[in-house]
Amino acid sequence: MVKRRCTVVAAALLLAVGGGAAAAAGELVVLTPSKDNTLYEDPNGALSNGLGSAMFAGRNSAPSNSVRRAVLAFDVAAAIPAGATIDAVTLTLTESGSNVGEQVVALHRLTADWGEGASLAGGNQGGGGPAAPGDATWLHRFFATEAWGVAGGDFAGLASSQTTVGGPGVYTWPSTAALVADVQGFLDDPGASFGWIVIGNEASGGTAKRFSTRNEPNAELRPRLTVEYTPIPEPGMGLIPLALVGVVKLRGWRGRRIAGLRSAPGLPRSSGLSTAF
Repeated sequence: MVKRRCTVVAAALLLAVGGGAAAAAGELVVLTPSKDNTLYEDPNGALSNGLGSAMFAGRNSAPSNSVRRAVLAFDVAAAIPAGATIDAVTLTLTESGSNVGEQVVALHRLTADWGEGASLAGGNQGGGGPAAPGDATWLHRFFATEAWGVAGGDFAGLASSQTTVGGPGVYTWPSTAALVADVQGFLDDPGASFGWIVIGNEASGGTAKRFSTRNEPNAELRPRLTVEYTPIPEPGMGLIPLALVGVVKLRGWRGRRIAGLRSAPGLPRSSGLSTAF
């Protein structure tokens, strides 16, 4: 009886250990932006494209006010449980038509909040449209009441990730330690989850790249943030195996003790000792 019951407890121990490992296994989630927009270089800060299906990074061919910077953010805390550890992050954008030639395009973590209003640019959307209340513009975080600390956006100086973008197609910004740290920060402090600004080649004209936004009608072309993470174990999961180990040892000891007593000389069979527990 003792051997059989200890075997059952040992099996439960293995299940508990396996359950704990499953609880800590890696998870994967794919997010689309909670907002995106374009900052169009403009001395008046009056251009934006909050509802547009395209955003831009780099410089167009205009002789002045030609810089374009895309901004996008994701609601990380709504999709990943608090306390999780971020393991890997990639950003995928669809280049939907641009100037020819390969250009390096970088992601920089934004350090201030910004908005997406109801503005909508015409044509290919490269020139922007009249900014609407709450829009991010070249001068404003929220048009026309709150300004950036620096025209063109407030962001970290070092890029979190970068990739080379050529003609139309799908491009992925690879996971880096900095990109992982960005998303971990967005999860741990949702109040500072401002996303990234996308910066292309601003040294030369005719380098702008056009990317699909979250308002692109074809959902497959919208931006995607792929995050791999490890959730925290369920409460008490780590204590269960230890408790079961104690049970196994205690019951095994009791079994050996009872067997020893039974084999002792002169011990009557009617002693009242039992192996049941």
